[in-house]
Amino acid sequence: MFYYLSVLNEEWGPFRLFQYVSFRAGGAAATAFLLSVLLGPLTVRWLKHFRATAPARLEGLVPQELIDRAKDKTPSMGGILIIASIVVATLLWAVPTNHLLPTFLGTTVSLSALGFLDDFAKVAYRRRDGIDSHTKLMFQFTIAIAAVMSLYAAPETGSYIWELMVPLVKAPVLTGVLAMPILVFVLAVFVVVGASNAVNLTDGKDGLAIGSTIFCTLTYAVFAYICGHKVFAEYLLVPFIPGSSEVVVFAAAIVGSGIGFLWWNCHPASMFMGDTGSLALGGAIGLIAVLVRQELLLLLVGGVFVMEAASVLIQVASFKLFGRRVFLCTPIHHHFERLPKPWAETQIVVRFWILAGIFALMGLATLKLR
Repeated sequence: MFYYLSVLNEEWGPFRLFQYVSFRAGGAAATAFLLSVLLGPLTVRWLKHFRATAPARLEGLVPQELIDRAKDKTPSMGGILIIASIVVATLLWAVPTNHLLPTFLGTTVSLSALGFLDDFAKVAYRRRDGIDSHTKLMFQFTIAIAAVMSLYAAPETGSYIWELMVPLVKAPVLTGVLAMPILVFVLAVFVVVGASNAVNLTDGKDGLAIGSTIFCTLTYAVFAYICGHKVFAEYLLVPFIPGSSEVVVFAAAIVGSGIGFLWWNCHPASMFMGDTGSLALGGAIGLIAVLVRQELLLLLVGGVFVMEAASVLIQVASFKLFGRRVFLCTPIHHHFERLPKPWAETQIVVRFWILAGIFALMGLATLKLR
């Protein structure tokens, strides 16, 4: 919306700033941050009024007595604040006619609605696992398929979206079995769903998930900006994607909203994002990775999320196959607080943030290591 202020440039020169995506991305981040910070107390009071506190949950066949019940009293479903801030900031600062925005906003809101239903089942019916996992996964795949198909169908993105980019390789991988479009499509869908669930698993400590999300989103915001700039894209050997620079505004809104939410989610947390926020944020990151053709790089950039998800998979597989647990507790951030010399919650969160920052820098380094 604010983009149209640039038409006043002829009369008032400073309004030309609204033409630049970097300025509007900063505006979106600031707007989302302020919305999250200022509306945080109201959101907490609203959640407490409706007793929106979900029972704590661990993954990976962990005995119930190990569950940290102290967090059961903290309001969940704070993702409502995050998603609302993202949507408002994006609509205000992005170019409304951009063809990619409906896909990204629609996917984010849809996954948030699914997460809300899951959280509501936990809050209203005290179901520790929320709605049926198979049902939730089915809807996640449906939303992801619709989102990826939208990118594939768009004329601006359809020409390159079938290509598979591999980190550290200059040209797209177009030979052999990897050139089969259906495999590239399936990979894209699994990236969106996998990222959505990985962020969800990471949301177990005050500030852990949202802090890691900020680092990951910043990295893909850089990729989206470069892919939307023809000169930079050609120089750094990444696909030039017309209109992808507006996704930077969307990503900046995620970062700003995340920082604002961290104000209330840092230890001791006033509220948690719940599935309402985690499913949507993970899906948004996965979809940005698909857009800029860096799905495989998400394994590195989202290294913290990969660690969390992998620990659960390893734990479940080991228990079912051998009847033994590899970790004391999963997701893996719970393992460190069960050690003989346990890590404090703030130690776990800050150390995982450090890892998230390192993974993000390593991901950005691949732009030159080609």
